[in-house]
Amino acid sequence: MKAAESPAVVLFSTVAVGQGMPFHASIAAAKGAVEGLTRSLAAEWAPTIRVNCIAPSLTDTPLAARLLSSEEKRKVQVPATAEKGRDTRRNNRPAHFLLGENSRWMTGQVIGMDGGMSVIKL
Repeated sequence: MKAAESPAVVLFSTVAVGQGMPFHASIAAAKGAVEGLTRSLAAEWAPTIRVNCIAPSLTDTPLAARLLSSEEKRKVQVPATAEKGRDTRRNNRPAHFLLGENSRWMTGQVIGMDGGMSVIKL
């Protein structure tokens, strides 16, 4: 990896780490560790390898199909901003950015990709 022109690692967390959510204790604990690992590895591997993390909300994927199987469940699970026309399936784009040349100055960051869930209280 050190031989790459701009080596980078992207880890994945969840909005549940920073946002108290019922029934998310185990995932919040596990992904909280991922966020700590992100910061520690960024410090340890700097300046050679960049390490960042993306913390999405629930994303419309086959893995989440059971949680989004009805319109009622979708209204509860999908962030309010996503309901206003934003596509929740686009969470993979930040990973492409973080692995590319345009993010050479970023390391040790946890980036929330949660449709505003962590800041908008309804």
